[in-house]
Amino acid sequence: MTDEKFPPEKNFPAGYVPPKVWTNTATGGAFASINRPIAGPTHEKELPVGRHPLQLYSLGTPNGVKVTVMLEELLEAGHSDAEYDAWLIKIGEGQQFGSGFVEVNPNSKIPALMDRAPKGGGEPVRVFESASILFYLAEKFGAFLPTDPRGRTETMNWLFWQMGSAPFLGGGFGHFYVYAPMKIEYAINRYAMEVKRQMDVLDRHLADNEYMAGAEYTIADMAIWPWYGRLAASGAYEDAGDFLEVEKYEHVQRWRKLVGARPAAERGSMVNRTFGDPAKQLHERHDASDFETKTQDKLAQE
Repeated sequence: MTDEKFPPEKNFPAGYVPPKVWTNTATGGAFASINRPIAGPTHEKELPVGRHPLQLYSLGTPNGVKVTVMLEELLEAGHSDAEYDAWLIKIGEGQQFGSGFVEVNPNSKIPALMDRAPKGGGEPVRVFESASILFYLAEKFGAFLPTDPRGRTETMNWLFWQMGSAPFLGGGFGHFYVYAPMKIEYAINRYAMEVKRQMDVLDRHLADNEYMAGAEYTIADMAIWPWYGRLAASGAYEDAGDFLEVEKYEHVQRWRKLVGARPAAERGSMVNRTFGDPAKQLHERHDASDFETKTQDKLAQE
């Protein structure tokens, strides 16, 4: 029987008809080698543990940068007990499927944090999902999260906005614009429209607010900046900045420069970074001095 609404000859690829039961036949794409429809570890591998109470296992993607910016901001603000070890997890090699990592995050996604000295003592606390980590650290150190109900709620509004919106930017637009094995007009148009709508949401809000929650810099800024600030700086998905005309969002541009000028944001953007300028890559961070001595350009000279 012919599907009158979706005739197979007009599907992509032509003639495709979804089977009654899905089977994993996906091929191609930048992450095809690590994508799979099941959870759990693929191999036994313990995670390393450094000398600091906070142990971060991550990569310098936007989600990873959220947390390293937060940790560097805490240190900048004088919270010396926020010192941390940042271990590199190479997701392209499937290190997130090691047994130790899965124990910290059963979803096998970076970033993942172990707090080996939680408030109140007791056993180490695992924290996964970047927003949960930001909130956990803000609560632990009493920083970057307003205490008044209005400011706190506005911060959480935008924190959860980012968590709900970014998959359209990364997994949607970014995937089909750059990483998919073919260019699909419908998919690119669908997600480009949504990302531009999101940028407009931000631009309208930032026209009346210095930071995301108002006059105060918070974890909401730390969550949104690595994703949308990077896009606004034409630093994401090849030529996506031109394609999406990001320069038109003048209030987003003002805000992304404001956040980017913060020393802690600059340092946090370097941690676990494995691409771009070697001078801006600090694959692992175990001490504040590492920014001066262990970036990839310095290591290449040894």
